[in-house]
This record gives sequence, C-alpha cells and structure tokens, in this order.
Amino acid sequence: MLQRFFDILFSTIAIILLSPLLIIVMIILKFTGEGEIFYVQPRVGYDGKIFNLLKFATMLKDSPNMGTQTVTVKDDPRVLPFGKFLRKTKINELPQLFNILMGDMSIIGPRPQAKRCFLAFDKSTQNTITKVKPGLSGIGSIVFRDEESMLDNHKSDRLDFYDKIIAPYKGELEAWYIKHKDIYTYFSLIFMTIWVVLKPDSKIYHRFKDLPKVKNSELKRYI
Repeated sequence: MLQRFFDILFSTIAIILLSPLLIIVMIILKFTGEGEIFYVQPRVGYDGKIFNLLKFATMLKDSPNMGTQTVTVKDDPRVLPFGKFLRKTKINELPQLFNILMGDMSIIGPRPQAKRCFLAFDKSTQNTITKVKPGLSGIGSIVFRDEESMLDNHKSDRLDFYDKIIAPYKGELEAWYIKHKDIYTYFSLIFMTIWVVLKPDSKIYHRFKDLPKVKNSELKRYI
C-alpha cells in the first residue's frame, strides 16, 4: 500500500510539472514523422494479464512486424528522426506515468515485456516477475539501459543473443528485485534511475553488493 501511495503521489506531481514538455512533444509528433502521437502496445503485466502500455511514438507504425520486431537495436532504421531524441533522453517513456496512475504499473518494478520478449524468459522467471506490477524503471532497466548498443555488437545473431544471453540475466535481476522489494529498494532505484539518465556511463547499480553474478563472459564486457 505504501508503494502505491508513492506511485500515485510521484506520478501526479511528475505529470503536473512535465505537462508543458509533454504538450510540446505532442505537437511536434503531430506534425512530423507519420503524425502519430502515442504508441500503444500490449504488454504482459501483473498476474500475467495483458495491458496497453503508452509511449510517445518514435518508430514507424508497422515496426513490430519489421526487422527485429519488438527488439530494438542501435541506429534502428525504423526509428523516426525526432524519435531518436525521445529515445535517447527516455522522454518517450513519460506517457507511462498515466499507466501508473491507472494502476497498471508502478514507478519501480520489472520492465513490462512484449509477449515475444516475455516468452524469452524461462517459466520460472515468467511466474516470478508477474507476481508484482511492472515498472517504469527498475534494476533490469538500469543495468540494461544500453541494451541497443549490446545488440548492435551482435548484428548477425541479435535475437539469439537477446534470447540466450540478455534475457536470462535480465530475468535474474528482476527476480532479485522481487526478493528485495521494500521501500528502501524502491527509493534507491528511483535515485539510480535519475542518476544514470544524467550520467549514462555510470554503474551505480554495483552499490547493490548482492546482485546476481554475471556468468556469461560476453555479457561481463558490458556489465
């Protein structure tokens, strides 16, 4: 209940304070690209139920049926020019503040996955991460904030690298969060999210000394 209180409080304050920015972005999107303002995508949420996640539109409308589908890579040709700026600054994620208000999401939690990426997790991980509401940010989002660049280094087998290397460790991270879910971890991850947005190269998440060990040597290069 306490986390839900802070979710409502912080998302309401953020929407009020950021409303001028949100309106400007909406106007720009209306008159650029394909004229779409919002991108609505079904995601797997609490208890395995599907909900509609909101984002500002950054890609071609048919992008889920093109290229790497729901997996986005660095310099993805499906991303629109203004969309590159929105994605780099994470402004494209701000409409999810309304998902939080509606109760579909929390500020902190496992990142909500499209069904294709959700199924890349093993059954045990799937069952674990759906025990809590998905989050706007979280330990998985922070550690894998540069996931697109990781995938770009594996051009020949991007989807295979995601499914076999990234997804398993990301699942371990989300399971770690659920095990350690409390108000301290909640506020710590909010602070870390703000910090890595301002300092993208930071590895501040290493302050959590008991994070799951990275077993894959390839992944250790990035984490």
